[in-house]
Amino acid sequence: MPDTEKVSFNMSVVDLGQMDLLIEQGFYSSRTDFLVAAVRNLLQTHSATVQQAVERRFMTLGVAIYSREDLERRVAAGKPIDIRVVGVLKIDDDVTPELARAAIKSVSVFGKFKARPEVIAALVFPKGGK
Repeated sequence: MPDTEKVSFNMSVVDLGQMDLLIEQGFYSSRTDFLVAAVRNLLQTHSATVQQAVERRFMTLGVAIYSREDLERRVAAGKPIDIRVVGVLKIDDDVTPELARAAIKSVSVFGKFKARPEVIAALVFPKGGK
């Protein structure tokens, strides 16, 4: 499930000039290539910190997908879940807001939350859960 998000930001003209010089020298093919490499290098530098935070918070790193059947099983078992994701959370389109509310105790997503707008609205909790 490849997924990208557009990010824009401002940077100094000196930094931009240095980046363009490296591109012109053949180190990178484009500004996007440079910036993606920079972000990946920084994420690699901090990977142990990210991994510790994911483990400490019992988070899923990557993609988490919940189907109607998954959530119905949770409701039937009387065990609503806390969902914590670093990456993408996808709740299938056939999940109703009522089912989502009944099956999911809380949601925390660092990345992208993909679901029908009414399901997302049903799961937006004030700080601290429901």
